[in-house]
Amino acid sequence: MRLSQFHLHTTKETPSDAELTSHRLMLRAGMIRKLASGLYIWSPLGLRVLRKVERIVREEMENAGAVELQIPTIQPRELWEATGRWEKFGPQLLKIKDRKEQEFCYSPTAEEALTDFARQELSSYKQLPVNFFQIQTKFRDEIRPRFGVMRAREFLMKDAYSFHLHDEDLVREYENMKAAYSRIFTRLGLDFRMVQADSGAIGGDASQEFHVIADSGEDALVFSTGSDYAANMEAAVAAEPAARAAAGEAMRKLETPTQKTCEDVAALLGLALQRTVKSVALMAGETFVLALVRGDHEVNEIKLAKVPGLSDHRFATEAEISEYLGCVPGFLGPVGPAKAIRVVADPEVAALADFVVGANEVGFHLAGVNWGRDLPEPEIADIRNVQAGDRARDGGELKIARGIEVGHVFQLGRQYAKALNATVLDENGKAAVLSMGCYGIGISRIVAAAIEQNHDEAGIVWPEAMAPWQAVVCVINPKGDAAVSAAAAELLESLRAGGLDAALDDRGLRPGAMFADMELIGIPHRVVVSERGLAAGTFEYRSRSASEAESLDRDSLMRKLLG
Repeated sequence: MRLSQFHLHTTKETPSDAELTSHRLMLRAGMIRKLASGLYIWSPLGLRVLRKVERIVREEMENAGAVELQIPTIQPRELWEATGRWEKFGPQLLKIKDRKEQEFCYSPTAEEALTDFARQELSSYKQLPVNFFQIQTKFRDEIRPRFGVMRAREFLMKDAYSFHLHDEDLVREYENMKAAYSRIFTRLGLDFRMVQADSGAIGGDASQEFHVIADSGEDALVFSTGSDYAANMEAAVAAEPAARAAAGEAMRKLETPTQKTCEDVAALLGLALQRTVKSVALMAGETFVLALVRGDHEVNEIKLAKVPGLSDHRFATEAEISEYLGCVPGFLGPVGPAKAIRVVADPEVAALADFVVGANEVGFHLAGVNWGRDLPEPEIADIRNVQAGDRARDGGELKIARGIEVGHVFQLGRQYAKALNATVLDENGKAAVLSMGCYGIGISRIVAAAIEQNHDEAGIVWPEAMAPWQAVVCVINPKGDAAVSAAAAELLESLRAGGLDAALDDRGLRPGAMFADMELIGIPHRVVVSERGLAAGTFEYRSRSASEAESLDRDSLMRKLLG
């Protein structure tokens, strides 16, 4: 590849709305260009990177036994109605009509379509297990597309769906896919972590996410120093608290005239924040609920929604708080409500003795409160975010890092197959509902995540497997010397013959501009051919991660690049 015949358009300026490093660098390197909000054109340079990721994903999926197909991106309403997701998926689902007024959606995921395919194609247990995958664009109508391709509305994704007769077969394939994903991200040269996760809108019995570790990541990842335990904040758990101590104080009402937060109350009373309790007022249908966490903790909305009866909870209004507690926010508590309420306490709160809560009276809190004596024993559920420094269940310490989700695997079970009546005949000739697994990888998101993890002030620092070219031969030939051009072309062919993906920068740029481009677009290996170097029998070589260039003879250069 000669860059004089390639479209490479780098820029020094980036739009002010490019917040993330990956967004800025992809625009500066000319990898993407914005078409509309959340919609991007991938340039020839960007597409080279995208296709390299796609190739590795495809190879490892095929090595793991999955077979490729392709599903339409436009899917009929009837399938989504059958699973209940036509409405449940919400405004992210882009709905359209054709000229016959029939309704369709632009697929954000493919459970319905693949299950429909399976129910038509699979009739016997002898055809199982099977794992179908595709690499296809998806569309989710994000309310606020941002961060370039990291959170675009249209994106490239690998999604796979496995079908099984027995649950134990599903578990085996789930483990097979986890191993395949680990190989994929290892081959891509990424620092990643697999974590336990919430299944979200996809559903299912078990799920794990794969995250690229990066300071800019949107997700908080929790891991233990005592084992390989790791989980998304939505699913992370800490060790069970110590047994509750015996009551040591009498309950008493204390004046807190302007103190409405746990921090202010603790400071006024000279208490540790951990002895205060935060009351979050909710409505779940017609039931008023107080969710209780320690004053130094925060409620985890995902966990809260998993508590039986709280899946559709909302925050209570001030009028509802007044009706049930006879008070206003800032002084709320579970002792002596005006009307019957449901109390859900985090285990850390349930283990407290002599704690402080709001008195349900403006300007007052209660101290020395104890379960079983001053109020009934609570319903207990893990409803808080863990914190760095919490004790892990394996005895280690919990730590928190930031991550970018690039892959997710689910054990879906039978919910989609049951909704769409996808069955096969089992060993006894009876109809059996298929058990399913789902396995997704964000191909385009991987590109951005890799940049977030690998960059410096000069630009992108690609892992070699993802770089648009592994090496570029740069020609410095201001005099148009035919010998310099011939030597550069011959070196390019030798590198390519040795299996290296290499290109020739023959655009005729000055060295400074040419080298700046190579650093910006992240080329791992740069080789300079010049008249001076030819006279000395050397080439100037610089690794993208090195601070200085070095002069190498041809044999040394070939050994370094080809091994």
